[in-house]
Amino acid sequence: MEINSEVKNWHNEALGQKVVEAFKKNDFDAIYFATADEAAAFIMEHVKPETKVGFGGSMTINGMKIQDKVRAAGGVVLDHGAAGLTPEEKLATARQELTSDLFLCSSNAVTLDGTLVNIDGMGNRVSAMTFGPKKVIIAVSVNKICKDEKAAFERLEGIASPMNNKRLSTPNPCTKTGTCMDCKVSSRICRVYSVLRRKPMVTDMTVVIIGERCGY
Repeated sequence: MEINSEVKNWHNEALGQKVVEAFKKNDFDAIYFATADEAAAFIMEHVKPETKVGFGGSMTINGMKIQDKVRAAGGVVLDHGAAGLTPEEKLATARQELTSDLFLCSSNAVTLDGTLVNIDGMGNRVSAMTFGPKKVIIAVSVNKICKDEKAAFERLEGIASPMNNKRLSTPNPCTKTGTCMDCKVSSRICRVYSVLRRKPMVTDMTVVIIGERCGY
């Protein structure tokens, strides 16, 4: 391993473990994995035959090929972002995700003091994160760690929102400027803002911090 890689890995783990401890102080279950493969293996420990697994539109989760792994394990995939669904089918699936056995998603940003910061269009992801599914696992890579909530919202505006708009091919201004323009158009997808400073009271939630760059 190159010395440069050793330093990067050290820094990622130092930050990741710090955030894990902060989440634990805020009543979250939290765990650090150095790689996405290790995180995927942990997630799959929660999937049995017939387990209904909801997906919150996460590029981090998609990159781990979890949908394929769930099918191979005999689980049921509930993914409103799956190709070929009609608008009506997407909405119906998103509603099913709210009562899934296991809901998988990421977070747009996390803070060093153990806070989850997110932005949604429909609000289905942040709703499922908070209450509904029997188990929630939130997988977040170290590139999403921010100093505080102010920096987290800056990340939402400068990175997460423009890149998600580009991914979804919206006509919104940020797809041209690369940063939030606080647009007032009907196609705006930045509508529901969520900050979780403590684990929701009755939700079985685990935050997984990954020491590799994943998603955006």
